[in-house]
Amino acid sequence: MKLRFDHERVLAVVAHPDDAELLCAGTLARARADGAVIGICVLCRGDKGQPDRPIRHLAAVRRREMAQAAALLGAELMLAGFNDGELQDGIPQRRRLLDILRRFQPTLVLAHAATDYHADHRAASALTEIATWACASQGYRTRLPALERAPALWWMDTITLHQFSPGFYVDVTAFAPLKEQMLACHRSQLSRSQDRDFSPLRDLMRLQYQTRGAQAGVAAAEAFAIHAAFKRTGAW
Repeated sequence: MKLRFDHERVLAVVAHPDDAELLCAGTLARARADGAVIGICVLCRGDKGQPDRPIRHLAAVRRREMAQAAALLGAELMLAGFNDGELQDGIPQRRRLLDILRRFQPTLVLAHAATDYHADHRAASALTEIATWACASQGYRTRLPALERAPALWWMDTITLHQFSPGFYVDVTAFAPLKEQMLACHRSQLSRSQDRDFSPLRDLMRLQYQTRGAQAGVAAAEAFAIHAAFKRTGAW
């Protein structure tokens, strides 16, 4: 099976500034190469990810890092602006994400799996599931009109592959170097590689795409599962 993204609008909705690099940047890059419009929506500010030697104005630093990484990818960057560790599936959060979805008008959304390790990831999963449905409902009113159809929804892999059964794999071998370049933009987090409460991000990302690649018979892959619910799938 050969998957193509011609004429699609693909949006990754992630919790933190470097989550797209770890889990779906290769797929976004492949989609863009096929001619798709791509975007990244980051829900949290990245304000709590301090290294052992704290960085002043960390949220502003991470905003610049996100912008540099998105520019390398050629993706539109959208920031929801919620604080780390405080994300929840609440009414203000839904309204904010609804506006983002209705402005970008995605045909496909990539979102965190509900079983991922971080509470913000799990909250992002629940929030994205309802918002991608509600964005096409006339009953949910925001500043922008409802979409004609809800986008398809794919669950992304979990960090370190725990509690995730891939439904399919996307070959991102050609885009692994770009993932590395994008991750290199997140210098504030790479500096935390030796911190007690963190993991070396480069090693984590390589292990992720190489392991999924080995499972799929390619050098590098990203894993996803379709959200197989009524009116939430698409034909490809």
